[in-house]
Amino acid sequence: LFPYTTLFRSPVYVAPKFSADYLRNPSPEYPSLARRKGEQGRVLLKVFVTAQGNPEKVLLEKSSGSELLDKSALDVVKTWKFIPASANNQAVSGVVIVPIKFSLDS
Repeated sequence: LFPYTTLFRSPVYVAPKFSADYLRNPSPEYPSLARRKGEQGRVLLKVFVTAQGNPEKVLLEKSSGSELLDKSALDVVKTWKFIPASANNQAVSGVVIVPIKFSLDS
């Protein structure tokens, strides 16, 4: 029989990832109008990732304060690939928060 502790062990969950180099996720384009207006900031996106690593839904979690920057971030993250979440080493759907920073210095 299995030891008592293995019968009641919680599943090991690992959240989705988006930063692995081999995923080749492009950076968002800095909209030229936003740059001319001096707009910058950080967008937080809530991404629902399928077990296959695709973004099923991308929602604006926190705005940068600029509709142009928010839209640029949303548009590019919808094209990204992700390492799916896992539970007990099995790929599962999951949610991850993706921060996108727009800075005039970069």
